[in-house]
Amino acid sequence: MPQVKRLVLLKLKPSTPREEIAAFFEKLDELAEAFPGVLDVCSGPYCSPEGLHQGFTHGFVMTFSDVGTRDDCLNAPRHAALLQLIRPHLSDGDHGLIAFDFEDCDRFRYS
Repeated sequence: MPQVKRLVLLKLKPSTPREEIAAFFEKLDELAEAFPGVLDVCSGPYCSPEGLHQGFTHGFVMTFSDVGTRDDCLNAPRHAALLQLIRPHLSDGDHGLIAFDFEDCDRFRYS
């Protein structure tokens, strides 16, 4: 089974304290640690000089060993708690969050 990547972009309110942002990412790490099938998590604030971020301020990528692990993680109470923590700080409500999952595949054989 192919690995699954989850790309998440967040558009946080400018008034969101740095401590709250740090708490989001600590909870994300705790969520990842709870599932052995989470292979990698990387995260950070936007930093490109291109200016193509459309207001999104932070992002992260999680790598899951398979679809089942991703689904288990999404259905976990810790995931719901993380969303509840983040949602009040999104500058455009749910439009301030993009979650995009894809299976890691041979880039020369898209179907």
